[in-house]
Amino acid sequence: MQPEKEILLKAKANDQIAFNTLFNKYWDTVYGFLISRTSDSNKAEELSIEVFSKAFDRISSFDESQSFVSWITTIAKNHHIDRFRSSQKHEKETDRVSELSKIQISSLDPSPEELLISNQNLDHVLTQIKTLKEDYRIILKLRYFDDLSLKQIEETLNEPASNVRVKLFRAKKMLSNKLKLE
Repeated sequence: MQPEKEILLKAKANDQIAFNTLFNKYWDTVYGFLISRTSDSNKAEELSIEVFSKAFDRISSFDESQSFVSWITTIAKNHHIDRFRSSQKHEKETDRVSELSKIQISSLDPSPEELLISNQNLDHVLTQIKTLKEDYRIILKLRYFDDLSLKQIEETLNEPASNVRVKLFRAKKMLSNKLKLE
């Protein structure tokens, strides 16, 4: 096995195998940290994938004099705090809207305009998903449209957990990039 410094240098040079090695090596650490913070396996999985995405986007800023595990755990901690704050803000806004809706809104049914916009957004996302490789389309479908857990996806595809996580991570990253470009 390669020394970690060598793997990190390759990752900084955008070597996908090095990314996969780091992902597989540190997944349990990041996931374990986040499950202890969230007590929700689905939320911890989602946050872990987002943490690795952030880490790989910022890998060029990683200082080799630090330990990688400390660096990625710090990213996980900060990401969890950011998400927690944004969810609290969202809850407050939802509460405020709920109070207003009791007073002002006579119907909870979306207007025809809202339905049209919602359908157009979904159509756009689906169009972009169709441009991805089949493996990525399948994993996105299983996770987000069939609402399967990662464990269920592993069993369905008969693939190891690390492969499923890496594919989901890559699929989400590619889809995100495609949606940002337009």
